[in-house]
Amino acid sequence: MPNVILHQNGQVYQQEVSENSNLVVLAGIKKFPHLKYGCGMGKCTKCMVRVLAGADKLPEPNWKENKMLGERLNEGFRLACQLYISDDLEIRQE
Repeated sequence: MPNVILHQNGQVYQQEVSENSNLVVLAGIKKFPHLKYGCGMGKCTKCMVRVLAGADKLPEPNWKENKMLGERLNEGFRLACQLYISDDLEIRQE
């Protein structure tokens, strides 16, 4: 099972998640409770995270991420609602 490390406001949260999990779905059902999110559909960017490790194991950004994040994609930002986790991941959300 993938291990996700979330850095948020000076705290570090670490949790195993089921393979192919979406962190926003898990947050919505209180199984990944620290993640901030909004619409869950790639329209608001409230779930934006910066990938610190594991970016090479994530799928390429989809059209929603390209539209909403633009150049921030080059800085390692992604929308958690658009990611399905299959490998270990370390992210930061402020």
